[in-house]
Amino acid sequence: MASTQKLKLSNSYTKNTSNFSAYTNGLSDAEVVNSRKKNGINQLNFKKENGFIDAVKSLVKEPMVILLLVTSGIYFASGKTGDGIFLASAIVLVAGISLFQDSKSRNALEKLKDFSQPKCKVIRNGILIEINSSDLVVGDSLMVEEGTSITADGTIIHSNDFSVNESILTGESLSVYKDASADDNKIFHGTTVASGLAIATITSVGNQTRLGKIGESLEKITEEKTPLELQINNFVKKMVIVGAIVFLIVWGINYFHSHNTLDSLIKALTLAMSILPEEIPVAFTTFMALGAWRLMKMGIVVKQMKTVETLGSASVICIDKTGTITQNKMSLAKLFVLQNNQIKYVKDLAVADKELIRIAMFASEPIPFDPMEIALHEAYSKTDIPDERNDYHMIHEYPLAGKPPMMTHLFENKKGDRIIAAKGAPEALMSVSDLKDEEKVQINHAITELAKDGFRVLGVAEASFKGNDFPFTQQEFTFQFKGLVAFYDPPKENIKSVLQDFYNAGIDVKILTGDNALTTAAIAKQIDFNNADKCINGQDLMNLNEIDLAKCVKQTSIFTRMFPDAKLKIINALKSQNEIVAMTGDGVNDGPALKAAHIGIAMGKKGTEIAKQAASLVLLEDDLSKMVDAVAMGRRIYTNLKKAIQYIISIHIPIILTVFIPLALGWIYPNIFSPVHIIFLELIMGPTCSIIYENEPLEKNTMLQKPRPFTSSFFNWKELTTSILQGLAITAATLFIYQYSVYQSFDEAHTRTMVFTVLIVANIVLTLVNRSFYYSIFTTINYKNNLIPLIIAITLAITGALIFVPSLNNFFEFEALPVKEIFICMAVGFVSVIWFELVKIQSRLSNRTLIN
Repeated sequence: MASTQKLKLSNSYTKNTSNFSAYTNGLSDAEVVNSRKKNGINQLNFKKENGFIDAVKSLVKEPMVILLLVTSGIYFASGKTGDGIFLASAIVLVAGISLFQDSKSRNALEKLKDFSQPKCKVIRNGILIEINSSDLVVGDSLMVEEGTSITADGTIIHSNDFSVNESILTGESLSVYKDASADDNKIFHGTTVASGLAIATITSVGNQTRLGKIGESLEKITEEKTPLELQINNFVKKMVIVGAIVFLIVWGINYFHSHNTLDSLIKALTLAMSILPEEIPVAFTTFMALGAWRLMKMGIVVKQMKTVETLGSASVICIDKTGTITQNKMSLAKLFVLQNNQIKYVKDLAVADKELIRIAMFASEPIPFDPMEIALHEAYSKTDIPDERNDYHMIHEYPLAGKPPMMTHLFENKKGDRIIAAKGAPEALMSVSDLKDEEKVQINHAITELAKDGFRVLGVAEASFKGNDFPFTQQEFTFQFKGLVAFYDPPKENIKSVLQDFYNAGIDVKILTGDNALTTAAIAKQIDFNNADKCINGQDLMNLNEIDLAKCVKQTSIFTRMFPDAKLKIINALKSQNEIVAMTGDGVNDGPALKAAHIGIAMGKKGTEIAKQAASLVLLEDDLSKMVDAVAMGRRIYTNLKKAIQYIISIHIPIILTVFIPLALGWIYPNIFSPVHIIFLELIMGPTCSIIYENEPLEKNTMLQKPRPFTSSFFNWKELTTSILQGLAITAATLFIYQYSVYQSFDEAHTRTMVFTVLIVANIVLTLVNRSFYYSIFTTINYKNNLIPLIIAITLAITGALIFVPSLNNFFEFEALPVKEIFICMAVGFVSVIWFELVKIQSRLSNRTLIN
């Protein structure tokens, strides 16, 4: 049975939902089951690719697999059945590891898709509940409101100030107003609610919706690769080309000496295998997919994979005040009635106070969903005046509009009595009211007094109008200013520590809010917000030229009376200064700025579907501290991916050079390694980089560093040089042990075993040393990563078996080593890597502030 959630509504909301019965009680549980059997579920089902088959096809095209197939075939053709069987088994093992990692990645992404499935509200059995959009059935009574995405086709049966953006179907960006009595009373899947609220009866679901019938074109949309992914793929392609060129050269050299085509081909393929860094794209895919999965487990849904690699670079985060800094638990706290020029708490209400609350409530939606409107309905229901909500019905409305904004509702009862109520920014209502200068002074004084204590202030006004030829705009009414209603929304308990975490991480925080400067500044001071005294409003910001705008967005921390164009202008101005911008948002008006930001962050609970669609990341619990966790995870993923790729580069260099140099210089044993040795080393390196490093914890100084520059280059020259030097040092060790073995007159098998042992030891030490490029191995040994001892133990056990088990060392052409030579190999391998600890000591000495 579909999981549902009964919505937790305020008393006034619950009381007011009795109005639903005037329109519909919705389907019963039995009717839902019957409708689902008859009409199907609400999912778009098109041709689906088989993920496993796709992974197999992709695997067959991998250069390493192709080389293994070719080499295995040559071994069989030349009569070396044992080697052929080993490489054929290696193909199966490589394929198994690749398919397992691909399966983990796909499963992680599928869970993300399920987790980010949109919800919707329906009336069933006379109760408003929330369900997954896929559980919607034909006949359901769907309730949609401003900012939600419409999840099926339906016919409107009730609406308030309802308009829809249908650009996904029509290409027209302007919103279309609709209501039950109009010819155009249909809503369609995929469109979004631009304003108001509506209840609609569902007529089509899934593929039968208008979007479903044209939706096959959605299959053709392919996701673009990220810059980092392109860079990694280009690097691998270049290495494939290099491998092909070196392969031809080595084949030529071997053939010149031996005139044996198959033998020289095998030796050339050995080097080609050593050059291919096929672990890099596998590591990238694994890190990104599992990173997104880890974030999901933390309550953070990543909608776009590129966000994972961008998170660690965030340098500025723009946040809203209401619901992000504050708890979004609006309560009507104080009133100012112009008639008696008095500010008072909401208790022991006089007649004028009750009248102010009454007008403010009628200026709200009949079925409220905004926290302030819910608070006004609650306050009205607690007064002792008769409840008139069921006596009056709305005859006309003006949506929230203007700069600063206001909204007006017109109600009428059966007697013809009218209520014309407006609320909004006090400045907006003052400008359309007939006020004396003295009254303006009194109102402005009251606004200042309320705002400086952190209250959210709305003006309330009333008008009268005869006839039905209503003005085109609400500003054309002549209003009587009634007073102010002040709401208190307390700061979140953890917000101070969250802000401090951002500041410690070198991330600048800016507040973008629709509230006024005094209220925002008061809240900012309560939470120890940096630069709380630097503030500008939206209109003044829009008047700045480019030079002044650039200075303003850099120096200013609080932006008030914001509207969509102003928010977008701030985001673009920050981006133009090479800042990596994250932005939180929850409303329809946040959509453009969320999409423009490098990291758009929507709130999972109070966020509208439009905000969630525009965002690249959703915080399920509306908790900004999760964004600190997300940045930490982003830095961890990026750092660990870099460690993995640096490890791959470092360990590939000695393999390549140990194969190539003896051949090129004509040493006594020119082909020290064969394909079976190379593929064994590859099987060790794959799990090391993808499994061990992906599981590495966050280093303790990571969140005390400044955000890394989001440059086009994954590695800087210093990092690349480090990897190359590490690789060359290990190469020097393998070639030293090679010459030492020759000097001692050891045979080829003995020499090969010693060189191989040095490589294995160096690989293990490199894994441990490169867990941090800053902290010592004695620090990182305490990092919790249970896979480290497991992988090292398996590596040592298999290596020991290859050297000391007769059947295995014969197959690999190894020779059991005496204890003395094992210790020599271990010492040489250890020294070839451990020298980097001296570099780390120097780094720590020059950055003592990070240690402290």
